[in-house]
Amino acid sequence: MLAAVNDRYGSPDVLSIRDLPKPEPKADEVLVKIHATTVSRTDSCALRAHPFFVRPITGWLRPKKKVLGLDFSGTIESRGKDVTRFTSGERVFGLTEGGYGAHAEYVCIPQDGAIASMPSNIDFDEAVVAEGAWYANTYLKKFGLKPGHKILIYGASGAIGTSAVQLSKSYGADVTAVVSTPHVELAERLGADRVVDYTTCDFTRIGETLDFLLDAVGKTSYFHCRPLLYPNGVFSATAHGPWWQNILLGAWSSLTGNGRVVLPMPNNSQASIEDVKSRSEAGVFHAVIDRKYPLADIADAYRYVASEQKVGIVVIDVIPEGFSDRQITEPE
Repeated sequence: MLAAVNDRYGSPDVLSIRDLPKPEPKADEVLVKIHATTVSRTDSCALRAHPFFVRPITGWLRPKKKVLGLDFSGTIESRGKDVTRFTSGERVFGLTEGGYGAHAEYVCIPQDGAIASMPSNIDFDEAVVAEGAWYANTYLKKFGLKPGHKILIYGASGAIGTSAVQLSKSYGADVTAVVSTPHVELAERLGADRVVDYTTCDFTRIGETLDFLLDAVGKTSYFHCRPLLYPNGVFSATAHGPWWQNILLGAWSSLTGNGRVVLPMPNNSQASIEDVKSRSEAGVFHAVIDRKYPLADIADAYRYVASEQKVGIVVIDVIPEGFSDRQITEPE
C-alpha cells in the first residue's frame, strides 16, 4: 500500500510517499480501505514533535510510528475472525488508534474502537470530521452546555471551531463566534447568534456576559477573557496558550476546585463517533472543507496547515476520482 512516511521529525520535506506492506487485521479488527483522511493541526505538531515533552511517548530522536493521520473514511476490506459489527464493503468513518496510520491506503481498526458506519447522506470527503467534533464535544460536555447557556467560541473558523459552533447550537446554546473578516459569513451560515470580527473590534468589549468561553485555537488567555465571564463562568482552550498559562491555570483550578479553567482530555471512543453520525444524519452537523489534496501531494497539505490559514478541514483524497498514479519515493 502507499503511505506518507516520516522517518524523522521536521518540516513537511521529511515526508515521502512509499510502498509499505498492507496491514493484516487481528481477530477483533477490521481492515479499512481508506478513501479520505485529513491533515490537521494535531498531525502538523506530531510531524515536528511539538511540544518537545511529547517525545518520551512518540520517540526521543525519531518517531516510533512513522505514518500519521487520525481521521479516516473508507470501506471495510476484510474482517478478523471475531468481528461481528461490520460487513465487507460497508462504508465506515472514525479515528485511528493513537492518532496514527490514516495517511495511507489501508489501516486496521478494532471493531470496538472509534469507528462507525458512515451516515448515508454524506460522501467520504465529508465524513472526515470526527477529530474536530471529538475535541469540540469533549469541551462542551465538560462545560455541561445546556439550552439557554451563553458561549463564546474564539477561533470559530477552524476544524474545532466550526464543529463547536454547530454542536453548541444543537445543544440549544446562545453562540457568539469570533473570527477574522473573511470568515464572518461562514460563522453566520453555521448558525452563530452573533459574529465578532476580531480584526475590527476587541471581542472582550462586546457588552455580553457569558457562561463559557472556548478558545478553539489556543491564542488568547483566561486573563484577557475574564471580563466576559460570569463570576462562575468557565474558560477552556485547545492549546497551552501564551507562556503555557492555560496548562498552569488548569492545574491550579483543579487543585483549588474553583473550576474557572478546565482542560479536559478527549476520550477517543466509539460513542463520540456515533454522536457525530447521528448529528450528521439529522442535518445539524456537516463538514466545512477548505482544500483537497491527493495523497501524493500531502506535503503541500502540511505546509498549508502550518500556515494557520485553514478553514475547517483539509482533506486528503487517498482514492480521488480519476487518480491512479503511484508516486513512490525512496527514503534518504
